[in-house]
Amino acid sequence: MASMNCHYYSFSLKRTVDVNVIIPTPEGNEQITSEETKKSYPYDTGLPVLYLLHGAYGDYSSWMRFSNIERYAQKHCVAVVMASADNSFYQDMYLGNNYFTFFTEELPAFVKSIFPISKRREDTFVAGLSMGGYGAWYLGLSKPEQYAKAASLSGALDIEMTYERTKDGEGGSPFRWDLIFKNPTDVLGSDADLITLYDRCEKAGNLPELYFACGTEDFVYDMNTAMKAQLDERGSKAVYVEGPGNHDWDFWEAYIQKVLQWMLPL
Repeated sequence: MASMNCHYYSFSLKRTVDVNVIIPTPEGNEQITSEETKKSYPYDTGLPVLYLLHGAYGDYSSWMRFSNIERYAQKHCVAVVMASADNSFYQDMYLGNNYFTFFTEELPAFVKSIFPISKRREDTFVAGLSMGGYGAWYLGLSKPEQYAKAASLSGALDIEMTYERTKDGEGGSPFRWDLIFKNPTDVLGSDADLITLYDRCEKAGNLPELYFACGTEDFVYDMNTAMKAQLDERGSKAVYVEGPGNHDWDFWEAYIQKVLQWMLPL
């Protein structure tokens, strides 16, 4: 297992950024066996890659610090890329940084130029938790030609409802909606609305595969069940999973393993 921190200048964000990259290796497991060393690691054609997104209050290091993502990346032979988006909801902000451009254009170009990562859509995935759960679907549905699968864990999937709940700073909300959107009250039906993006992809016939999971005790549980209802009305094949759990790392640690199994079955 190779785990690297890259510190480089981002032209789209106009500042230096940190990126964590995990590259699985044939010698990565603590217990090396002859069977393990015979596994296929297609460095010549490129490894499948997962862009793994953090939630509010988090950063590029969150998944590395609070989960065993290195072990799971090794198990599924997938490269994992993690970068920071502040509390931007992965948007090109109205008054702020262009995080959508960074995550969908600059970051993939950077990592593919340095690491043995596949350039094929069918090998490219995105997933995230909470704000990053929204972000994963937002990137996947905005760039369906780029991502084969997108997965949300405890995702804030209803951007309008999230705005209404946090616009007054209740609960110590970290979101500066006036900086993220020019008109935050107009997000419903806009390019930031996941159902709008879903319908657009469905009409064009280029939907990525979708997965979402949420704990039944989570404060975004109602958003996820409402999303399921809307997708069911459309006859969607999106995979929805729920179970006991809250908005915490116990849930995300358990369900990122389910996400990887869905993305890259063993």
